[in-house]
Amino acid sequence: MTPTSAFAARVRRAGWVLGLALGAAPALAQDAQALYVKALAATCANCHGTFGRGIDTGEVPALAGMPATYMVAQMQAFKKGERPATVMHQLAKGFSDEQIQQIAAYFAAQKK
Repeated sequence: MTPTSAFAARVRRAGWVLGLALGAAPALAQDAQALYVKALAATCANCHGTFGRGIDTGEVPALAGMPATYMVAQMQAFKKGERPATVMHQLAKGFSDEQIQQIAAYFAAQKK
């Protein structure tokens, strides 16, 4: 192999590796976004159960399968102080409107 052909081979390999990396980037970004939303939703698990499936006490509602529009409305009501709560009004204020929408969509997609 001549120095020129060795260099050309390295360039081709670098291009191939770059192509793989760029092709994987959207999938990795999508996985990162899904993980981010799952982490946001996990903050609800202490009271609402894992994956929003509820806890048998009956005092706190299950979130799994709840319509997203309903959950967004309730979270906004907590955030604005329009719905009485023990801690939800404080927790809701910690989320942006976009995060509330993401959390609501996540729980709407969960099975009861």
